[in-house]
Amino acid sequence: MKICVIGAGAIGGLLAAKLAHAGEEVSVIARGAHLLAIAKNGLTLIEEGDKIVAPVAASDRIADLPQQDLIILGMKAHQVAAVVGDLPAIMGPKTTVLTAQNGIPWWYFFGHGGPHEGVRLQSVDPGGIIADNLPIRHVIGSVVYPAAEIEKPGVIRHIEGNRFSLGELDGSKSERITQVSEAFTKAGFKAPVVTDIRSELWTKLWGNLSFNPISALTHATLEDICRFAPTRALAAEMMREAQTVGEALGIRFRISLEKRIAGAEAVGAHKTSMLQDVESGRAIEADALIGSVIELGRTVGVATPHMDAVYALVKLLGETLTRAKGKLAVTPV
Repeated sequence: MKICVIGAGAIGGLLAAKLAHAGEEVSVIARGAHLLAIAKNGLTLIEEGDKIVAPVAASDRIADLPQQDLIILGMKAHQVAAVVGDLPAIMGPKTTVLTAQNGIPWWYFFGHGGPHEGVRLQSVDPGGIIADNLPIRHVIGSVVYPAAEIEKPGVIRHIEGNRFSLGELDGSKSERITQVSEAFTKAGFKAPVVTDIRSELWTKLWGNLSFNPISALTHATLEDICRFAPTRALAAEMMREAQTVGEALGIRFRISLEKRIAGAEAVGAHKTSMLQDVESGRAIEADALIGSVIELGRTVGVATPHMDAVYALVKLLGETLTRAKGKLAVTPV
């Protein structure tokens, strides 16, 4: 397949490198020093001590590429609106667009079939820019489990995990999603096709919506949050609110709240992605991870006071860092 990965950062770069190494024809859209390094040296992936240099084409202009079979949106949720207007240049009638963002996706109520079918979520698609520019018939969803990082420009380090759950928005098992699953599997990923992508999204989001903002505000790791009684209790209250919202939308949570918290604690001294963003001066994914759930709560008439309070704090933190063009990290005295 001809595959374009737009946003070849940690996860996008991981996908691009492994898909190219497996023989797919891969192009990446990147910027700055990362783009220059890829164009000069190829995209390097470090994985379990091995190093591969993947043959990928690299550009910062989507329109420079030919028509693609698969487009992977590998950037963060708040960055999607900026690129959707350029996608038609590389899309044909059968091009598939795979979303690979954390949190509640902009397409949540499309292909849903419920009473809220077609409702647009302002928290993740302000003004409906994405929905207006990306025809929903091209879109499939995913739940991203791997952890990776950009070690330096042009170099991606795979930390752990290899599962990408894939799903059509209407739950069907189509020929196109089977083809994507097979390509991912050939590249070394676990890529099951699931019939209820939204329930799986919620299982991952359940922890992210609580632990990510708490860690960003406190600079604590997962085990620290879980072992400090007040923050463990706060995370639990946020998760209870989210569970009530999800269940009002027909979601079944397959594990208990305490088991989900215990799983986070078992990860150990891990910095969440939101804390890493605060320390690096990158924009915070507050809307996709927590603001969207608050909006869903309002849609179904569920109060979310604990989430509201934490969301207000982390949003202000993000705006403060943006205004200052700064970053924030705890350093030894």
